[in-house]
Amino acid sequence: MTIKTALLNGVYTIEIARLEKKNALTSDMYLAMAKALNDAKADGAVRSVLITGQPGIFTSGNDIEDFAKRSATAAAVSPARAFMDALIGCDKPVIAAVTGAAIGIGTTLLLHCDFVYVSDEARLVMPFVSLGLVPEFASSQLIPQLMGQRKAAEKLMLGDPFTGAEAVECGIANAVLPAGEVAPHARRVAERFNALPPGAIRATKKLMRGRLADGFFQTIDAENAVFAAQLQSPEAKEAFSAFFQKRKPDFSQFS
Repeated sequence: MTIKTALLNGVYTIEIARLEKKNALTSDMYLAMAKALNDAKADGAVRSVLITGQPGIFTSGNDIEDFAKRSATAAAVSPARAFMDALIGCDKPVIAAVTGAAIGIGTTLLLHCDFVYVSDEARLVMPFVSLGLVPEFASSQLIPQLMGQRKAAEKLMLGDPFTGAEAVECGIANAVLPAGEVAPHARRVAERFNALPPGAIRATKKLMRGRLADGFFQTIDAENAVFAAQLQSPEAKEAFSAFFQKRKPDFSQFS
Protein backbone atom coordinates (compact mmCIF):
# COMPACT_ATOMS: atom_id res chain seq x y z
CA MET A 1 0.00 0.00 0.00
CA THR A 2 1.47 3.35 -1.04
CA ILE A 3 -1.32 5.65 0.19
CA LYS A 4 -2.48 5.01 3.74
CA THR A 5 -5.61 6.58 5.21
CA ALA A 6 -7.00 6.66 8.72
CA LEU A 7 -9.68 8.52 10.64
CA LEU A 8 -8.80 9.30 14.26
CA ASN A 9 -10.42 11.89 16.50
CA GLY A 10 -12.02 13.75 13.62
CA VAL A 11 -8.79 13.95 11.59
CA TYR A 12 -8.65 12.05 8.29
CA THR A 13 -4.98 11.36 7.57
CA ILE A 14 -3.69 10.77 4.05
CA GLU A 15 -0.16 9.40 4.29
CA ILE A 16 2.15 9.05 1.30
CA ALA A 17 4.03 5.85 2.11
CA ARG A 18 6.33 4.76 -0.68
CA LEU A 19 9.62 5.42 1.03
CA GLU A 20 11.63 3.02 -1.14
CA LYS A 21 10.84 5.29 -4.11
CA LYS A 22 11.15 8.54 -2.15
CA ASN A 23 7.35 8.81 -2.11
CA ALA A 24 7.24 9.30 -5.88
CA LEU A 25 3.61 9.52 -7.01
CA THR A 26 2.07 7.17 -9.56
CA SER A 27 -1.28 7.45 -11.32
CA ASP A 28 -2.81 4.94 -8.91
CA MET A 29 -1.56 6.97 -5.94
CA TYR A 30 -3.10 10.17 -7.31
CA LEU A 31 -6.42 8.41 -7.77
CA ALA A 32 -6.23 6.97 -4.27
CA MET A 33 -5.61 10.43 -2.82
CA ALA A 34 -8.45 11.92 -4.88
CA LYS A 35 -10.81 9.25 -3.55
CA ALA A 36 -9.58 9.84 0.00
CA LEU A 37 -10.24 13.57 -0.23
CA ASN A 38 -13.70 13.03 -1.69
CA ASP A 39 -14.47 10.45 0.99
CA ALA A 40 -13.32 12.85 3.70
CA LYS A 41 -15.48 15.62 2.26
CA ALA A 42 -18.56 13.38 2.31
CA ASP A 43 -18.00 11.93 5.81
CA GLY A 44 -19.68 13.92 8.57
CA ALA A 45 -17.29 12.47 11.15
CA VAL A 46 -14.33 14.15 9.44
CA ARG A 47 -13.55 17.66 10.71
CA SER A 48 -10.19 18.12 9.00
CA VAL A 49 -7.73 16.42 6.62
CA LEU A 50 -4.03 15.91 7.35
CA ILE A 51 -1.63 15.12 4.47
CA THR A 52 1.74 13.71 5.47
CA GLY A 53 4.73 11.96 3.98
CA GLN A 54 7.54 10.02 5.64
CA PRO A 55 10.33 11.28 7.92
CA GLY A 56 12.82 13.04 5.66
CA ILE A 57 10.62 13.00 2.54
CA PHE A 58 7.22 14.46 1.80
CA THR A 59 7.21 13.46 -1.88
CA SER A 60 9.73 13.52 -4.72
CA GLY A 61 6.89 14.39 -7.10
CA ASN A 62 5.84 12.36 -10.11
CA ASP A 63 7.19 8.88 -10.60
CA ILE A 64 9.07 9.66 -13.81
CA GLU A 65 8.63 6.22 -15.38
CA ASP A 66 4.89 6.36 -14.74
CA PHE A 67 4.69 9.99 -15.83
CA ALA A 68 6.57 9.39 -19.08
CA LYS A 69 3.82 7.01 -20.22
CA ARG A 70 1.16 9.72 -20.20
CA SER A 71 0.06 11.16 -23.52
CA ALA A 72 -0.64 14.79 -24.29
CA THR A 73 -4.32 14.03 -24.82
CA ALA A 74 -4.61 12.62 -21.30
CA ALA A 75 -2.98 15.61 -19.60
CA ALA A 76 -6.20 17.55 -19.00
CA VAL A 77 -7.91 14.59 -17.32
CA SER A 78 -4.87 13.02 -15.71
CA PRO A 79 -4.95 11.30 -12.31
CA ALA A 80 -2.92 14.23 -10.98
CA ARG A 81 -5.68 16.58 -12.16
CA ALA A 82 -8.29 14.42 -10.42
CA PHE A 83 -6.30 14.68 -7.19
CA MET A 84 -5.78 18.42 -7.44
CA ASP A 85 -9.44 19.01 -8.31
CA ALA A 86 -10.38 17.07 -5.17
CA LEU A 87 -7.88 19.03 -3.08
CA ILE A 88 -9.05 22.41 -4.34
CA GLY A 89 -12.67 21.32 -3.97
CA CYS A 90 -12.33 19.99 -0.41
CA ASP A 91 -14.52 22.17 1.81
CA LYS A 92 -12.90 21.03 5.06
CA PRO A 93 -9.61 22.34 6.44
CA VAL A 94 -6.59 20.64 4.88
CA ILE A 95 -3.34 20.63 6.82
CA ALA A 96 0.02 19.50 5.38
CA ALA A 97 2.96 18.25 7.45
CA VAL A 98 6.20 18.42 5.45
CA THR A 99 9.53 16.96 6.50
CA GLY A 100 12.36 16.71 4.02
CA ALA A 101 11.90 17.21 0.30
CA ALA A 102 8.75 18.36 -1.47
CA ILE A 103 9.52 18.29 -5.19
CA GLY A 104 7.35 19.34 -8.13
CA ILE A 105 3.73 18.66 -7.32
CA GLY A 106 4.89 18.08 -3.75
CA THR A 107 5.33 21.85 -3.54
CA THR A 108 2.43 22.71 -5.85
CA LEU A 109 -0.14 20.92 -3.69
CA LEU A 110 0.94 22.92 -0.64
CA LEU A 111 -0.33 26.06 -2.35
CA HIS A 112 -3.86 24.65 -2.10
CA CYS A 113 -3.74 23.52 1.53
CA ASP A 114 -5.13 25.73 4.30
CA PHE A 115 -2.30 25.15 6.77
CA VAL A 116 1.26 24.04 6.01
CA TYR A 117 3.91 23.14 8.57
CA VAL A 118 7.44 22.38 7.40
CA SER A 119 10.59 21.11 9.05
CA ASP A 120 13.87 22.97 9.31
CA GLU A 121 15.19 20.25 6.99
CA ALA A 122 12.53 20.82 4.33
CA ARG A 123 13.59 21.53 0.77
CA LEU A 124 10.94 22.66 -1.70
CA VAL A 125 11.69 22.58 -5.42
CA MET A 126 9.66 23.21 -8.58
CA PRO A 127 11.89 21.79 -11.36
CA PHE A 128 9.38 21.87 -14.22
CA VAL A 129 11.52 23.85 -16.67
CA SER A 130 14.47 21.49 -16.21
CA LEU A 131 12.20 18.71 -17.52
CA GLY A 132 11.21 20.78 -20.55
CA LEU A 133 7.81 21.49 -18.97
CA VAL A 134 5.97 24.43 -17.41
CA PRO A 135 4.41 25.15 -13.99
CA GLU A 136 1.20 23.35 -13.07
CA PHE A 137 -2.00 23.68 -11.06
CA ALA A 138 -2.02 27.48 -10.79
CA SER A 139 1.54 27.70 -9.47
CA SER A 140 2.35 30.13 -12.30
CA GLN A 141 -0.30 32.42 -10.76
CA LEU A 142 0.19 31.78 -7.05
CA ILE A 143 3.98 31.81 -6.76
CA PRO A 144 4.35 35.30 -8.31
CA GLN A 145 1.47 36.54 -6.11
CA LEU A 146 3.17 35.21 -3.00
CA MET A 147 6.80 35.98 -3.79
CA GLY A 148 6.78 38.71 -6.42
CA GLN A 149 7.95 38.34 -10.00
CA ARG A 150 11.69 38.39 -9.28
CA LYS A 151 11.72 35.67 -6.64
CA ALA A 152 9.14 33.66 -8.55
CA ALA A 153 11.44 33.68 -11.58
CA GLU A 154 14.17 32.10 -9.45
CA LYS A 155 11.84 29.34 -8.29
CA LEU A 156 9.89 28.67 -11.50
CA MET A 157 12.40 29.48 -14.26
CA LEU A 158 15.70 28.52 -12.61
CA GLY A 159 14.21 25.88 -10.34
CA ASP A 160 16.06 27.19 -7.29
CA PRO A 161 15.07 25.31 -4.12
CA PHE A 162 13.69 27.10 -1.12
CA THR A 163 13.99 26.25 2.53
CA GLY A 164 11.29 25.88 5.11
CA ALA A 165 12.14 29.33 6.42
CA GLU A 166 11.71 30.82 2.93
CA ALA A 167 8.38 29.00 2.59
CA VAL A 168 7.17 30.68 5.78
CA GLU A 169 8.55 34.07 4.75
CA CYS A 170 6.67 34.10 1.43
CA GLY A 171 3.43 32.68 2.86
CA ILE A 172 3.52 29.11 1.53
CA ALA A 173 3.90 27.72 5.04
CA ASN A 174 2.62 28.74 8.47
CA ALA A 175 5.64 27.74 10.54
CA VAL A 176 8.96 25.94 10.41
CA LEU A 177 9.66 23.44 13.19
CA PRO A 178 12.24 20.80 14.10
CA ALA A 179 11.59 17.71 12.00
CA GLY A 180 10.31 15.60 14.88
CA GLU A 181 7.76 18.23 15.89
CA VAL A 182 6.13 18.84 12.51
CA ALA A 183 3.65 15.95 12.42
CA PRO A 184 2.55 16.26 16.09
CA HIS A 185 2.06 20.01 15.71
CA ALA A 186 0.09 19.60 12.48
CA ARG A 187 -2.16 17.02 14.17
CA ARG A 188 -2.79 19.33 17.11
CA VAL A 189 -3.88 22.05 14.69
CA ALA A 190 -6.08 19.56 12.82
CA GLU A 191 -7.74 18.43 16.05
CA ARG A 192 -8.65 22.01 17.00
CA PHE A 193 -11.43 21.82 14.43
CA ASN A 194 -13.23 19.26 16.60
CA ALA A 195 -14.16 22.12 18.94
CA LEU A 196 -15.26 24.52 16.19
CA PRO A 197 -18.60 24.66 14.33
CA PRO A 198 -18.09 22.74 11.05
CA GLY A 199 -20.68 24.71 9.09
CA ALA A 200 -19.03 28.02 9.95
CA ILE A 201 -15.62 26.58 9.03
CA ARG A 202 -16.86 25.40 5.62
CA ALA A 203 -18.57 28.74 4.96
CA THR A 204 -15.47 30.69 5.95
CA LYS A 205 -13.23 28.57 3.72
CA LYS A 206 -15.64 29.08 0.84
CA LEU A 207 -15.62 32.85 1.36
CA MET A 208 -11.82 32.91 1.61
CA ARG A 209 -11.14 30.71 -1.40
CA GLY A 210 -14.30 30.62 -3.51
CA ARG A 211 -13.51 33.41 -5.94
CA LEU A 212 -9.85 32.41 -6.03
CA ALA A 213 -10.80 28.84 -6.93
CA ASP A 214 -12.57 30.05 -10.08
CA GLY A 215 -9.37 31.77 -11.13
CA PHE A 216 -7.35 28.68 -10.22
CA PHE A 217 -9.25 26.51 -12.67
CA GLN A 218 -8.92 29.04 -15.48
CA THR A 219 -5.17 29.20 -14.88
CA ILE A 220 -4.92 25.42 -14.56
CA ASP A 221 -6.66 24.94 -17.89
CA ALA A 222 -4.27 27.39 -19.55
CA GLU A 223 -1.25 25.73 -17.93
CA ASN A 224 -2.47 22.27 -18.95
CA ALA A 225 -2.72 23.26 -22.60
CA VAL A 226 0.91 24.42 -22.63
CA PHE A 227 2.02 21.54 -20.41
CA ALA A 228 0.50 18.98 -22.79
CA ALA A 229 2.24 20.56 -25.77
CA GLN A 230 5.57 20.74 -23.95
CA LEU A 231 5.26 17.11 -22.87
CA GLN A 232 5.56 16.15 -26.55
CA SER A 233 8.31 18.67 -27.30
CA PRO A 234 11.89 17.74 -28.28
CA GLU A 235 13.05 19.55 -25.11
CA ALA A 236 10.99 17.31 -22.84
CA LYS A 237 12.01 14.22 -24.76
CA GLU A 238 15.67 15.15 -24.27
CA ALA A 239 15.09 15.81 -20.55
CA PHE A 240 13.37 12.46 -19.99
CA SER A 241 15.90 10.60 -22.11
CA ALA A 242 18.72 12.12 -20.05
CA PHE A 243 16.95 11.13 -16.83
CA PHE A 244 16.64 7.50 -17.85
CA GLN A 245 20.20 7.42 -19.19
CA LYS A 246 21.47 9.05 -15.97
CA ARG A 247 23.20 11.90 -17.77
CA LYS A 248 22.95 15.67 -17.88
CA PRO A 249 20.47 16.88 -20.55
CA ASP A 250 21.85 18.86 -23.48
CA PHE A 251 19.57 21.73 -24.50
CA SER A 252 22.21 23.49 -26.59
CA GLN A 253 20.65 22.17 -29.81
CA PHE A 254 17.40 24.06 -29.19
CA SER A 255 16.72 27.70 -29.98
